[in-house]
Amino acid sequence: MSDITLNAPGLFNLSGNVALVTGAGSGIGQRIAMGLAQCGADVALLDRRSDDGLATTADFITKAGRRSIQVAADVTSSAALEDAVARTEAELGALTLAVNAAGIANACPAEDMEEAQFQMLMDINLKGVFLSCQAEARAMLKNGRGSIVNIASMSGVIVNRGLDQCHYNASKAGVIHMSKSMAMEWVGRGIRVNTISPGYTATPMNTRPEMVHQTKLFEEQTPMQRMAGVDEMVGPTVFLLSNAASFVTGVDLLVDGGFCCW
Repeated sequence: MSDITLNAPGLFNLSGNVALVTGAGSGIGQRIAMGLAQCGADVALLDRRSDDGLATTADFITKAGRRSIQVAADVTSSAALEDAVARTEAELGALTLAVNAAGIANACPAEDMEEAQFQMLMDINLKGVFLSCQAEARAMLKNGRGSIVNIASMSGVIVNRGLDQCHYNASKAGVIHMSKSMAMEWVGRGIRVNTISPGYTATPMNTRPEMVHQTKLFEEQTPMQRMAGVDEMVGPTVFLLSNAASFVTGVDLLVDGGFCCW
């Protein structure tokens, strides 16, 4: 083993970095944005939500002693994303980290699905991640370094029992392989790209009162016999973004409670 200077705790320190998080107004994206700030990053918060989700995230980040900006934008608009990156760099500094968590989910039997339903989900979940990565990478390539984490799903690896969501599954499989492809395009240019594939997670979408029966099934089908908490996606994301994962690119990290082992 070659001589190295090791500072293990410092590997996860994100101080001096500026991050952009899409979907930062709720669920997984919100908690990740908060976690990045706790690890030292300043964070641009992007979401198309009209409620106070972004303000809640921003307030948390302020109390954590970091800076943030709020950007109301749609990830299906390349112009909006380019503007968001430009504003991020103007107000916070050079962009070096990004997490693309914006996405939607719905279900319908394939034979009954309207084209509009299929297209809207693909536009947000797949095209939206591509456009986000494109805008972020243009800045990172200019800055000479960067790390991107895209939030996919175990549904991009397996087919969920009892859920008629071929369009969702296909979109997440696309995110995984697209991320691997971009990782290889940028591997020699200072940018790492990885994905996290959560299993069933207790987001607001999955914990609605009408979801009680479905939630019970999710828990029973998971080897760990529970759903993930949104906070459990923070550590894997920080790892992939940080220097702790400096030799990791093109990887899909399953965070699924063992679901894909069975």
